Amino acid sequence: MKTPAALSEKQQQPNKKPIGKKTINEKPTNEKPIDKWQWAKRLLTLFLFLLVPVLLFFLLKNVDWQEVKQALQEIKPLTLGLGLAVALLSYVTYGSYDLIGRKYSNHTLPVSQVLQVAFVCYAFTLNLSYLVGGFALRFRLYSRLGLDTATITKVFTLSVITNWLGYMVLAGTIFSFRLVDLPEHWKIGTTGLQVVGCILLLIATIYMAGCRFAKRRSWKIFSHEIELPTFRLAMAQLILACVNWSLMALIIWIFLPDKISYFTTLGILLLCAIAGVISHIPAGLGVLEGIFITLLQNQVPKSVVLAALIGYRVCYFLVPLAIATATYFFIENRHNALTKALFRTTTIS
Repeated sequence: MKTPAALSEKQQQPNKKPIGKKTINEKPTNEKPIDKWQWAKRLLTLFLFLLVPVLLFFLLKNVDWQEVKQALQEIKPLTLGLGLAVALLSYVTYGSYDLIGRKYSNHTLPVSQVLQVAFVCYAFTLNLSYLVGGFALRFRLYSRLGLDTATITKVFTLSVITNWLGYMVLAGTIFSFRLVDLPEHWKIGTTGLQVVGCILLLIATIYMAGCRFAKRRSWKIFSHEIELPTFRLAMAQLILACVNWSLMALIIWIFLPDKISYFTTLGILLLCAIAGVISHIPAGLGVLEGIFITLLQNQVPKSVVLAALIGYRVCYFLVPLAIATATYFFIENRHNALTKALFRTTTIS
């Protein structure tokens, strides 16, 4: 017979867990293994985020800002007006992405409202980020106009695909034909860029072929169901996106000296676009300037390149952002007024 002291001593002894077996009270761990690719992407983003301002500092430390001021003063009002006109045409072209989305998702909002929303979202996307202007603002504005989440997601997804489809075709063509001369110390080199161009063209071709010939029209990618558009809509995507990227390059080319070819300008802009996406820097600030100065510094003075890019940012970023901000508040006030009027009508009745 065990004494009370022995029983007490036994109760105080810790419960030993058999090796290799789980106890009943042991909770299964829900920790997921670390995704190495995700960490690599984060490190690359951080590296570029830190590298861009450093490179920009070394590129700009010898710039004569008085020359930049003089170059800005030499920009003619006609040149500035032409840049603004091309920017407006580009924004209308981008707005047409959402008109394709309107057809694709079968919603019936008026064309004028769709173009208003697309204009506001594009301006905020360029200046802030895709998360702000691309989806968050688009969701808010479209939902106020009566669209559900599924329809808004379709419009947003097709807009993104449209934009990068045009990029892949233009960049693939420019890079494949070696229309951009890279500095010798760039590791990727012209041949490497040519390979990238061929891959981009291959991806675009697969997409277009799928829209034309695929019997299965619905695909599930990363838990999202994507329905292939008709070939006619895919052609509209391709044409409009190529036109929009071309117009963006045209604005910069308008401000640059005549000896810089348009295709060189377009190729550099396409390089800047992918670098800006990787770095996650809003408006690609510093990325655009750094790459353009690096690739054109042997042909054009840095001050002239900077003046051209300042003109581009004014025409394509700042002026549209000011108009988009005013338009956004107009849409919000109109919605609030309609809501109050509806509430009063309901209360009276």
